[in-house]
Amino acid sequence: MRALEQIYRRLGNLMTIKSLVTLLLTAVFAYLTCTGNVSADQFLTVFTVVIAFYFGTQAEKQSAGKT
Repeated sequence: MRALEQIYRRLGNLMTIKSLVTLLLTAVFAYLTCTGNVSADQFLTVFTVVIAFYFGTQAEKQSAGKT
């Protein structure tokens, strides 16, 4: 039962605004790349920046919580 609660908690954390924006932006740029409106290099640049920002803020939040 404890594992199920942990899964629900993680899914709830995933539904934050920042996470939703990250997922939406990834989906939009993937679609634009597939339709040829954005080159693969442009997609990779934007995706790298978004993911780095997302995980950077997550790591910062976790390290701030430990101190």
